[in-house]
Amino acid sequence: MASSGPEEGAAEVDPALGESSSSWPAGPSSGAGRSRRPLLASQGEEKAEADPLPAQYPSHLGAVPGRDKVALYCDRLLRGCKAEDANEAMSKYLLEKLKMKENWLGVWKTNPELFFINSEDVLIPFVGILVEVTCKPSQSTSSHLKASVSVAEPFSSNIANIPRELVENVLDELDHCVPLLEIYPVEGQDMVVFDIAQALDVVRFFYDFLWRDWDEDESCETYAALIEERIKLWCDIENGTIPAPIGQRFRKNLEKYKNMHLELIQYQSNIKEEPTAEEAVECWKKYYELVMLCGLLKIWEDLRLRAYGPLTPRILRRRRGHRDDGKAVTHIVAKTMTAEMVKDFSVDTVLQQHDNLNMALDSCYSGDSVVIFPGEYKAANLSMLTEDIVIQGAGKPEEIVIVSEPTHESFVVSKAQNVKLMHLTLVQQGTVDGIVVVESGHMTFVNCILKCEGTGVCVLTGASLTITNSEITGAQGAGVELHPGSTAILEGNKIHHCNNFKTSESSQGALGGINIKVVPVPKLKMKNNHIYSNNGYGVTILQPMDQLSTTGGILEFTASGDAEEDMLSKLMHELSLEMSSNTLDDIKGLSIVNS
Repeated sequence: MASSGPEEGAAEVDPALGESSSSWPAGPSSGAGRSRRPLLASQGEEKAEADPLPAQYPSHLGAVPGRDKVALYCDRLLRGCKAEDANEAMSKYLLEKLKMKENWLGVWKTNPELFFINSEDVLIPFVGILVEVTCKPSQSTSSHLKASVSVAEPFSSNIANIPRELVENVLDELDHCVPLLEIYPVEGQDMVVFDIAQALDVVRFFYDFLWRDWDEDESCETYAALIEERIKLWCDIENGTIPAPIGQRFRKNLEKYKNMHLELIQYQSNIKEEPTAEEAVECWKKYYELVMLCGLLKIWEDLRLRAYGPLTPRILRRRRGHRDDGKAVTHIVAKTMTAEMVKDFSVDTVLQQHDNLNMALDSCYSGDSVVIFPGEYKAANLSMLTEDIVIQGAGKPEEIVIVSEPTHESFVVSKAQNVKLMHLTLVQQGTVDGIVVVESGHMTFVNCILKCEGTGVCVLTGASLTITNSEITGAQGAGVELHPGSTAILEGNKIHHCNNFKTSESSQGALGGINIKVVPVPKLKMKNNHIYSNNGYGVTILQPMDQLSTTGGILEFTASGDAEEDMLSKLMHELSLEMSSNTLDDIKGLSIVNS
């Protein structure tokens, strides 16, 4: 669907670029296909420019609180509906508004590919045309999503030099009938049109963010309850409870699903007769990929699982293990290697020099070591650690900097039994996973600096983590997040300036410097850590309503303890939580949140 937004003027696109460039087609031809050739003005002919588009009514749903969205969709529009009845419910709602006024003005926003030969080369998000809309009452509730339109006066577009003849030809091919949700009423009309604009906004939001084409296949007792959960998901993404990179990944994959579904439908429709073996295989392949992505999105929407996203293995590489001869190799990473660099190694050390960290990691077997000399490096293979190795900097952490690849989803991901990183600085840029994800096994950090851009260090179920004398900063969530059944030992660390995103009052403090999810119970030991300047609590414990002995909403504890000290002691015992000599500055101490 074309995007909305106010127009500040009309862009100009050159229609006379030649056959191989983006250019205007002459207009649709009769028959199944549309002729695609440049529409060139005759030499010396004056081309009348289109007026800029008038302002449209702005979207109002972004400012509507989540509880009011729930009341609108769940209690009013979809109350008692099953998934298969949702389209009809939306149709009836719109029909009630549309029958109040037959004619009004709006901006039709449609895909540039309808007008451009090479739409992928066009940098505008939509082609907008001012149209007069005619909505006639219909006996069918399914036909309201189409509207009859004609070009309105004065001829207006977001593209100044779009030929009016082209627009008329495109509308002729479409029988002057376009999707109603692609039309945005313009301001300055009466209150009935304003109500229509708001109703269109409500229905667009439903289909853009809440509706899924797989809903009819699900067994859900109340469809409204499912929609309520999706509204909560949308609100959590918008207000920052779910970190922005995770929200971006969810939306990216949801859009990918929609595109793949359209591709499958298009592929099937192009098979005119009995499919060949190749076509049948390709069809099943597309269907299987669609089903897999659908499964991941369903997991993501689950309130209990979505804080990290789909909990699928990021590493599919097979573990090599030790070399057959049992020898270990030390990999030196430096542009050039000198005798001075290796003077401290024993004479029987087997050395390999690499000027590329990626190559060094790719050459590792279990038992190897990687020694990195000062400089800045990138290594996609850090997201596929399967061997038991030691990666250490030869110098101060600030001198050995490893920066993530912005095009990759993951930065450092491990499923090795025992991997250790020492004296390094990790800088996260553009990746959407946590700066470090421990999928399984044990991971150790010693004297490292972790500069997060997305979420912090995530320890998944069954995995364990040890961090000593290190620093974690900048996470858009908790600095350390422990999933159910994980284990962590934190000693002598600084965790600060995390949870730095906007949160609503209701979600304030839902994440802290350390975030613990308690079913099954994780284990955490903290000693001599300094947690400060985090936008929330120092430690957050997420517990289901029916778990643990502690009840109530959010309980707050300071570093020195309050009147609830006995309750805190009991809770810490139940959680296998050991805390001693930790400093919590400029934050609330401990939060227990019922989920």
